[in-house]
Amino acid sequence: MKHFSIIILLLCFSLGFSQQQPQRFSLQEAIDFALENNRTAINASRDIAAAKQQKWETTASGLPQISARADYQNFLKQQVSVIPAEIFGGQPGTFQDVIFGTQQSANVFATVDQKIFDGSYLVALQSAKVFLEISENAKTKTDLDVRKSVIDAYGNVLLAEESLIILNRNIVVLEKNLFETAKIYENGLGDEESVEQLQITLSSVKSNLNNVSRLRTLAYQMLNITLGLDVYNTLELSDNLENLAQNNMSLSLLDEENNPEKTIDYLIANNDTKAKSLMVKLEKSKALPTLNAFLNGGYSAFSNDFSFLNNDQRWFGSSLFGVNLSIPIFSSGMRSSATQRAKINLEKAETQLTETEQRIKLQMASAKSDYQFAIEDYANKKQNLALAERIETKNQTKFFEGIGSSFQLRQAQTQLYTAQQELLQAMLDVINTKATLETILNTPINN
Repeated sequence: MKHFSIIILLLCFSLGFSQQQPQRFSLQEAIDFALENNRTAINASRDIAAAKQQKWETTASGLPQISARADYQNFLKQQVSVIPAEIFGGQPGTFQDVIFGTQQSANVFATVDQKIFDGSYLVALQSAKVFLEISENAKTKTDLDVRKSVIDAYGNVLLAEESLIILNRNIVVLEKNLFETAKIYENGLGDEESVEQLQITLSSVKSNLNNVSRLRTLAYQMLNITLGLDVYNTLELSDNLENLAQNNMSLSLLDEENNPEKTIDYLIANNDTKAKSLMVKLEKSKALPTLNAFLNGGYSAFSNDFSFLNNDQRWFGSSLFGVNLSIPIFSSGMRSSATQRAKINLEKAETQLTETEQRIKLQMASAKSDYQFAIEDYANKKQNLALAERIETKNQTKFFEGIGSSFQLRQAQTQLYTAQQELLQAMLDVINTKATLETILNTPINN
């Protein structure tokens, strides 16, 4: 029994530790975690690894290539040839059927191929390097997008949590007001409309509470997906909305230089221009000659029986060296048309690069304006909430003193609830607009 009790105790102890503990994240911790575990970010890292392998694959195609080949042949019925019979002393004009060679043969060969000159290979080396740059820039853009998605999702969770706190607090106040108003009405000192007005307000706030509760669940699930976790994983957030809003007010960001050439969208568009330029080079290189060399050697054996594995089987060696020169002479204008088409695509890419540069300048100006407005709007909404709280308090006092109407109280309460939500949204806007501006400016990468 003693041993049995110890086993039970150990099992309970291990089960207690095996239960999943909620993962706790600050915003920065959530960003760092997502950059390592977000599924899109992981695949972007794999794209870089694949691009590196492709770069070496392209390089290796111009290095010596060695291959080996083994053949075995067995004529089930050998081919018969005829030759003049007079060779063997027969009658002139007649023919003798003969079989040349043995019924079975085996060959083993090895070949070494080497490019000596190929213009398309030189262009391919440059293209592999550009392709790696494209993959690296795509990873940078993915990281920026993941970072912004985490900030958005994290902020939405905090917004839902703060909203629930405020709504629950409002419900407590409303239930107290409704209880007191109902007692006054029961004592004949008030009217029924006052009770009904408060009931309407309370019902509306409770309905909003239920909706926000559902949205909070969805917000947590979205954050889990963004972090690269299971959608039903349990999370705890260590930051709060007001502190994040305060910490994200950085007017110095508005003084950042508007340099489109540092942005990831410009770099990606520039990569496309480089790629199109290399396509022009590739088409031009097709008019150049190509020169390749090869060296092979091997052994052959012949027999009417399968005796190739015997020690006394004779093998006959052979070796060959050669070069292959190919000179394009006339293509009926095909190469010229392909080159012109590549040049047109290059011109399109250059035009798109200019368009991207101008669009980025506009996005920078717009993002800075939105961020500055969000900071100003936050200060304004904070003042509005203070005013709405004072107005609601005054109307509540007037109502219970009998000098204010229930309609005025409900109007003040609705105004207060609106101001509360507007302030929460203003806090979130500060965080999100800063994230948008940082993403456009590449400040998480450039700084």
